[in-house]
Amino acid sequence: MTDIKFEIVEELAVISENPKGWRKELNLVSWNNAAPKYDLRDWAPNHEKMGKGVTMTKDELNSLRAALGSIAG
Repeated sequence: MTDIKFEIVEELAVISENPKGWRKELNLVSWNNAAPKYDLRDWAPNHEKMGKGVTMTKDELNSLRAALGSIAG
């Protein structure tokens, strides 16, 4: 199995945290030395493990924000 390399370029927001300390975070992440993308996923404390998540370009993130704005509130 290929090792996945990542670098959290910027920590943007913590969405939630569970009792075991795992946090759902929105970060700007570079995967395998590629250009950073917006990333939403669960992270263990100190970012030593991660859950499945979603990566998005800036345009995709803006589309999601617009969609959420139309259904929220």
